[in-house]
Amino acid sequence: MRYLHSNGNISDMDTIIHGANPQNLYRFFGIEMPEKVLDFSTNTNVLSWPDFSIEVERLASSYPDPDCTRLREIIALRENISPSRILFTSGINQAIFLLSEFFGEDTAILQPCYTEYMRAFRNAESIFRIEDAGKFRHVIITNPNNPTGKFIPDLSCVIKANPDTIFMIDEAYIDFLRGREPERLTDSHNAVILRSLTKIFHLSGARIGYVIADENVIEALKFRMPSWSVNAFAQELALRFLNDEVFYQRTRDFYSVNTPMFIESLRAAGFEVMDSNVHYFLVRVNDDVETIRHLLTKGIAVRHTKNFEGLWGKYIRVSTRLPEENRLFVEAMKGVNK
Repeated sequence: MRYLHSNGNISDMDTIIHGANPQNLYRFFGIEMPEKVLDFSTNTNVLSWPDFSIEVERLASSYPDPDCTRLREIIALRENISPSRILFTSGINQAIFLLSEFFGEDTAILQPCYTEYMRAFRNAESIFRIEDAGKFRHVIITNPNNPTGKFIPDLSCVIKANPDTIFMIDEAYIDFLRGREPERLTDSHNAVILRSLTKIFHLSGARIGYVIADENVIEALKFRMPSWSVNAFAQELALRFLNDEVFYQRTRDFYSVNTPMFIESLRAAGFEVMDSNVHYFLVRVNDDVETIRHLLTKGIAVRHTKNFEGLWGKYIRVSTRLPEENRLFVEAMKGVNK
């Protein structure tokens, strides 16, 4: 794959520059990092946490529950499924690599897609049409899509029409879905659902997510996972947030109002913004390297798209932040050559 090099040109690199690590971008471009950086490259919730405290000494000194029992019970009740069909992992990335070990052969990835799947499923083929899914034994789909933010409706019909194909559906951003209701896919025997708690509750440092699948699949994944993978802090924080409906709804209300406003302000400034069903979106640019460099000088970081198949750096990915920060972003973009 091709990535950004430190001099701002394109070259082959072993290290992927993900979003949410602006210091890497500044180092690569050789630009001094300011004291404050507005990070539009990360897709996590920007709202402040509720006011609660946790028992640090108790959590740090005790082994965590290896089965995440209380968390599984909460999700099982919400989904009306057995807890035996749920496996909590140390973030979605751990789940991805567990699945690659179990479902490694004859796999296709619907592109563009979260790049960690290409690292885990190294021999996977790329497809660009959902209609081609049935040609493979295993198919990976991010829905809502990362990086485009688009949501594929009626995915259950595709899953049911291809009963011999296992569909790994990454729903990491389903909680941010705007303008439509998500489908219930957990009843499909050939669906493996991945969900993240790090995005909606901005627990990226804690690392926690879960998989919903057939019991046999869950047992196979659990067998491959080290004991105590999900640390005690992650479990405790997830429990607090999952029981806080007020914060969850406040987050959804915030993004449902501010994302459309942010998109329209960029379009009014003359930029082509791709439609999105979540809180992040793609902005088309003539020169993504110069755009990223220019924004870094303004104390703003965005996600490049050079390692997303089909996009190849023709866009930048931007996430909605607080209203005043969004206005600063639009002002900074006015200095970009359209």
